[in-house]
Amino acid sequence: MPQTRSKHSPVSIAILSRAPVPGQTKTRLIPALGAQGAADLHRSFLHATVRTALQANLGPVTLWCTPDTSHPEFTACAALGPLTLRQQAEGDLGNRMLATINGPTLIIGTDCPALTPELLQQAACALSENDAVLIPAEDGGYVLIGLRQPTASIFADMTWGCATVLEQTRLRLRAAGLRWVELPALWDVDEAADLTRLAAFAPEMLKPI
Repeated sequence: MPQTRSKHSPVSIAILSRAPVPGQTKTRLIPALGAQGAADLHRSFLHATVRTALQANLGPVTLWCTPDTSHPEFTACAALGPLTLRQQAEGDLGNRMLATINGPTLIIGTDCPALTPELLQQAACALSENDAVLIPAEDGGYVLIGLRQPTASIFADMTWGCATVLEQTRLRLRAAGLRWVELPALWDVDEAADLTRLAAFAPEMLKPI
């Protein structure tokens, strides 16, 4: 059931995702799951994340796709509800995230099964009263960043995928004079060691949808 929309102004949700192509996605999980198994898991994450974003009922939801929007699983996601498909911008992750922001926007990936519609609503409420919002990841990155307007310095020349991303982001937010809120940290699924936790939390995600 759709959630009741909060009274604050609409907030866009931008989901960034690769196409679930075997051998090209969740590559760090291939030793544990095989190329097809890793792609199947990514597909499960992709569909679950789109459902979560739509159920939050905050505003426009866009699935930013790479390498393009043509993969059948992206089309299948568009059938789940009012979802726009767009191709990701060129450049590194920071440039691709920056390009999604046009007004208040929450940016998420597809690797955090613990992210719920309620948490997205909490993040949107925080963003309505602040310049930015973060949901940290336990590994030192973040699973969500929200900004009220595009701020290039937050994303430029970042070393992505390392344990210092969150701290570097905090420093950049401070340097830009932005006020931000952080919600409690969540966990994501990047490494084979994360699969044990996933199996206990959501075993159905380890099966093809």
